[in-house]
Amino acid sequence: MVSRKITVTNASGLHARPASVLAAAAGKCDSEVIIQVGERKVQAKSILNIMAAAIKCGTEIEVCCDGPNEEAELNSLCDLIAGGLGE
Repeated sequence: MVSRKITVTNASGLHARPASVLAAAAGKCDSEVIIQVGERKVQAKSILNIMAAAIKCGTEIEVCCDGPNEEAELNSLCDLIAGGLGE
């Protein structure tokens, strides 16, 4: 399992469209993808779970990947989040 902390830069946080973009990208991963915000852990492949976490702009999250291509998938997802998720 690999993980990385990253700050959400999207102005609206991970709500609606950005959550949809992230869930779609995570859904293509072979790894299990978890987002941890504080003590809460959510499945990144579920748009509803991401939205329920109410992650706002400027929040530091930890993205964790566990699977056969975990390193590449973690890099891809973190690049997507750092890029603003199609802002």
